[in-house]
Amino acid sequence: MRISLLPLFILALPLLEIAGFVVVGRQVGALATVGLVLASSIAGALLLRYQGFGVMSRVRAEMDAGRDPSRQLAHGAMIVLAAILLIIPGFITDIFGILLFLPPVRDLAWRLLKGRIVLATNFGTGGFRARQRDKTIDLDDGDYSRGDDHGRGPDHTSPWRRLKDD
Repeated sequence: MRISLLPLFILALPLLEIAGFVVVGRQVGALATVGLVLASSIAGALLLRYQGFGVMSRVRAEMDAGRDPSRQLAHGAMIVLAAILLIIPGFITDIFGILLFLPPVRDLAWRLLKGRIVLATNFGTGGFRARQRDKTIDLDDGDYSRGDDHGRGPDHTSPWRRLKDD
């Protein structure tokens, strides 16, 4: 029987965070502790904004080059998680959040997790571009009409009309 420690950790986390507040509050004072918590929340929101846009541009560059963007997507998910951990009040979550913002830590986490994640992608040598059709129909304003336009009525010689009547 395998017991996961994650639910136990999630239940113990608030108690650990309260203990962290007490320890930090004794060292630097209550007002400074509240200031640190607010500063980490603001930093998390700002880092999410700036780091998130950077990751999304790297994902787009990988896709445009026809390469698999799964690593960059995983980094983006970890940055979102890191920002959430920084926004949550508490020093233990802040430590994990700061660690996840570091690219070497994200690379290590990706190497550990990528074997457990199933990616349903279709990235060959052409990426998304391989699925695009080569046929493009360019119509001018006079090339298209609904049939009632210009008082002509429906076009009975249209191949679409013949298929519908058959």
